[in-house]
Amino acid sequence: QVQLVESGGGLVQAGGSLRLSCAGSGSIFSFDFMGWYRQAPGKERESVATIYRDGFVRVVDSVKGRFTISRDNAKNTLYLQMNKLKPEDTAMYYCAIPEYNYWGQGTQVTVSA
Repeated sequence: QVQLVESGGGLVQAGGSLRLSCAGSGSIFSFDFMGWYRQAPGKERESVATIYRDGFVRVVDSVKGRFTISRDNAKNTLYLQMNKLKPEDTAMYYCAIPEYNYWGQGTQVTVSA
Protein backbone atom coordinates (compact mmCIF):
# COMPACT_ATOMS: atom_id res chain seq x y z
CA GLN A 1 0.00 0.00 0.00
CA VAL A 2 1.36 3.40 -1.02
CA GLN A 3 0.72 6.41 1.17
CA LEU A 4 0.86 9.93 -0.20
CA VAL A 5 0.94 12.99 2.05
CA GLU A 6 0.58 16.48 0.63
CA SER A 7 1.71 19.70 2.26
CA GLY A 8 2.39 23.31 1.36
CA GLY A 9 -1.07 24.66 0.73
CA GLY A 10 -2.35 27.88 2.22
CA LEU A 11 -3.78 31.31 1.62
CA VAL A 12 -1.96 33.58 -0.81
CA GLN A 13 -2.74 36.76 -2.68
CA ALA A 14 -3.16 36.76 -6.42
CA GLY A 15 0.21 36.86 -8.12
CA GLY A 16 1.88 35.00 -5.29
CA SER A 17 3.53 31.60 -5.20
CA LEU A 18 3.25 28.33 -3.33
CA ARG A 19 5.11 25.05 -3.53
CA LEU A 20 3.20 21.89 -2.83
CA SER A 21 4.98 18.74 -1.74
CA CYS A 22 3.82 15.15 -1.83
CA ALA A 23 5.81 12.70 0.23
CA GLY A 24 5.34 9.08 -0.70
CA SER A 25 6.09 5.81 0.97
CA GLY A 26 8.14 3.38 -1.06
CA SER A 27 9.50 3.93 -4.54
CA ILE A 28 6.59 5.90 -5.88
CA PHE A 29 8.41 6.86 -9.06
CA SER A 30 8.51 3.26 -10.20
CA PHE A 31 4.95 3.74 -11.34
CA ASP A 32 4.24 4.76 -14.93
CA PHE A 33 3.05 8.21 -13.96
CA MET A 34 1.76 10.31 -11.11
CA GLY A 35 0.48 13.79 -10.84
CA TRP A 36 -1.35 16.64 -9.22
CA TYR A 37 -5.10 17.07 -9.40
CA ARG A 38 -7.42 19.70 -8.06
CA GLN A 39 -11.06 20.10 -7.26
CA ALA A 40 -12.82 23.38 -6.64
CA PRO A 41 -16.22 23.55 -4.90
CA GLY A 42 -18.98 22.62 -7.29
CA LYS A 43 -16.57 21.55 -10.00
CA GLU A 44 -15.23 18.26 -11.22
CA ARG A 45 -11.74 17.14 -10.33
CA GLU A 46 -9.21 17.97 -13.01
CA SER A 47 -5.69 16.94 -13.78
CA VAL A 48 -3.25 19.80 -13.30
CA ALA A 49 0.16 18.29 -14.02
CA THR A 50 1.56 14.83 -14.66
CA ILE A 51 5.06 13.43 -14.61
CA TYR A 52 5.91 10.13 -16.24
CA ARG A 53 8.51 7.59 -15.24
CA ASP A 54 10.81 8.72 -18.05
CA GLY A 55 10.58 12.31 -16.86
CA PHE A 56 8.17 13.57 -19.46
CA VAL A 57 5.79 16.16 -18.02
CA ARG A 58 2.40 17.43 -19.04
CA VAL A 59 0.42 20.35 -17.64
CA VAL A 60 -3.08 21.57 -18.32
CA ASP A 61 -3.31 24.64 -20.55
CA SER A 62 -4.71 26.86 -17.80
CA VAL A 63 -1.49 26.59 -15.76
CA LYS A 64 1.12 26.46 -18.50
CA GLY A 65 3.94 28.88 -17.84
CA ARG A 66 2.89 29.21 -14.20
CA PHE A 67 3.02 25.74 -12.63
CA THR A 68 5.92 23.30 -12.71
CA ILE A 69 5.84 19.68 -11.66
CA SER A 70 9.04 18.02 -10.52
CA ARG A 71 10.26 15.18 -8.36
CA ASP A 72 13.10 14.21 -6.09
CA ASN A 73 13.67 10.51 -6.48
CA ALA A 74 15.97 10.29 -3.49
CA LYS A 75 13.33 11.82 -1.24
CA ASN A 76 10.37 10.05 -2.85
CA THR A 77 8.75 13.46 -3.10
CA LEU A 78 6.70 15.09 -5.82
CA TYR A 79 6.45 18.86 -6.08
CA LEU A 80 4.21 21.42 -7.69
CA GLN A 81 5.66 24.91 -7.92
CA MET A 82 2.84 27.35 -8.47
CA ASN A 83 3.65 30.90 -9.53
CA LYS A 84 1.48 33.83 -10.58
CA LEU A 85 -1.46 32.31 -8.77
CA LYS A 86 -4.95 33.41 -9.70
CA PRO A 87 -8.21 33.26 -7.73
CA GLU A 88 -9.43 30.59 -10.13
CA ASP A 89 -6.59 28.34 -8.91
CA THR A 90 -8.39 28.05 -5.58
CA ALA A 91 -9.08 24.37 -4.94
CA MET A 92 -8.15 21.31 -2.96
CA TYR A 93 -5.01 19.89 -4.49
CA TYR A 94 -4.24 16.17 -4.45
CA CYS A 95 -1.29 14.13 -5.54
CA ALA A 96 -2.10 10.73 -6.89
CA ILE A 97 -1.04 7.61 -8.68
CA PRO A 98 -4.35 7.13 -10.41
CA GLU A 99 -3.33 3.96 -12.19
CA TYR A 100 -3.54 2.19 -8.81
CA ASN A 101 -6.04 4.58 -7.21
CA TYR A 102 -3.56 5.94 -4.68
CA TRP A 103 -4.54 9.41 -3.49
CA GLY A 104 -3.35 11.75 -0.81
CA GLN A 105 -5.65 13.54 1.61
CA GLY A 106 -5.29 16.85 -0.19
CA THR A 107 -4.03 20.30 0.67
CA GLN A 108 -6.13 23.44 0.33
CA VAL A 109 -4.94 26.31 -1.83
CA THR A 110 -6.84 29.58 -1.57
CA VAL A 111 -5.94 32.57 -3.72
CA SER A 112 -7.45 35.91 -2.77
CA ALA A 113 -8.08 38.64 -5.31
